[in-house]
Amino acid sequence: MKNIVAGHVAANTTEFIELALGTPVELWLGVEGESELERAARLDAARDILADNPDFPDRVSQIAAEAIETFAPELFNVIPLPRPFGRRRPSRKAAAA
Repeated sequence: MKNIVAGHVAANTTEFIELALGTPVELWLGVEGESELERAARLDAARDILADNPDFPDRVSQIAAEAIETFAPELFNVIPLPRPFGRRRPSRKAAAA
């Protein structure tokens, strides 16, 4: 099965993500061993992209949620945890005193 994004065939997972986002993953995550100057330039470029595309964080969140839903749907199975015993809320009478 081919992974096609925006008319391009992704060769691997990283390329698929880059095509879906429209930017290289390293721009957001950085690379090991980058200098302070390289980091500053990368973050400056990222800020420019965010300024030009204010809906970008929403698109990224949507892509991440769709990927989780497709490949790891059990992560969306959220259940409420039981309250721990012995930790009660103070009564209103005690709070008023």
